[in-house]
Amino acid sequence: MDAHRSLRIALVHDWLTGMRGGEKCLEVACRRWPEAPLYTLLYRPGSLTAEIENRPVHCSFLQRLPAVHRYYRYLLPFMPLAVRSWRIEDCDLVLSMSHCVAKSAVPPAHVPHVCYCFTPMRYAWHMRDAYFSRSGLKGKFIGWILDRLRQWDRATASRVTHFVAISHAVKRRIAECYQRSSVVIYPPVDTAYYTPSRVPRENYYLAVSAFAPYKRLDLAIAACNRLQRQLVVIGTGQDERRLRTMAGPTVHFLGWQPDHVLRHHFRRCKALLFPGEEDFGIVPLEAHACGAPVIAFAAGGATETVVPPKQSSQPTGVWFDEQTPDCLAQAILDFENQQALFDPIAARQQAERFNSERFARELFAYVDQVVQSKHRSTAKAA
Repeated sequence: MDAHRSLRIALVHDWLTGMRGGEKCLEVACRRWPEAPLYTLLYRPGSLTAEIENRPVHCSFLQRLPAVHRYYRYLLPFMPLAVRSWRIEDCDLVLSMSHCVAKSAVPPAHVPHVCYCFTPMRYAWHMRDAYFSRSGLKGKFIGWILDRLRQWDRATASRVTHFVAISHAVKRRIAECYQRSSVVIYPPVDTAYYTPSRVPRENYYLAVSAFAPYKRLDLAIAACNRLQRQLVVIGTGQDERRLRTMAGPTVHFLGWQPDHVLRHHFRRCKALLFPGEEDFGIVPLEAHACGAPVIAFAAGGATETVVPPKQSSQPTGVWFDEQTPDCLAQAILDFENQQALFDPIAARQQAERFNSERFARELFAYVDQVVQSKHRSTAKAA
């Protein structure tokens, strides 16, 4: 039997409500361990791939709330309590994939817990102001709750024996927030699906994102309004009304779209605009895999995936230094003035450095290393 498959793995994920970057990482683990039980706060059947859903899924008590998938983010203060309802069965290793509370899962005694950390809880740490106002009594109350969550988040880091970060930016956050070391394994990019085409590129920019405030799609809209550039926006979310209100006649919203539509636009757009600070950011690499250049904010994961002209003779995009419409607009103009520098072959080669096979190989090798180290320690103690 395949050594990887013979391991008794328990998988943990924050919540299962749709296929985003974190779920694409989880899918790779589920494909390797098809019988592994999966623990999560809540689960919306039919919203994920068969590889994830075809297994025992154990939910917290939040699952019993009616239509909880519509408002679960507002239940953040109750999530630490919900985690206690997980009862992880005996296994060889717990593998959590976490940006919120999954890392706080309690493994069985003496079982290693590897956390593939998308980021420490951003609501409580580095992006608090992007989610919540600090003004007024409501703001102070929310601040008090977030302070308590931060304390809990730091304390439960002790339940993890091994941290794996999705980027060097997240590796630094893990050290700052939890005082823990970690290794970096970049997430997977499906370079077999996202491929270039021979169709000529068209004269429009593209933004693909959930409509959350910290994604800063408002910058892309404002810059394209100002420059009168065509912008296609793909996504949905809580910030949609505000974004639609500020959009001018050159901005076109397509709503949520399946992967084949994303690929169509990655292959045809002039460039992808990526104005938020992301933990890693798979979307820029999916665009690169289709040969598209990227104009990205110079912070977070984009600094590890998008290569500007000042760093290479084969650049794949442009960085901008400040999250303002003026700065992004200038970056767009700089890109247009240097457009001949950006070779789709270079973009494609950059994406291939992060392909899915590489992710699976590195993650499974690390899991093997942890389990073997545990077995050696147990044998030595005996």
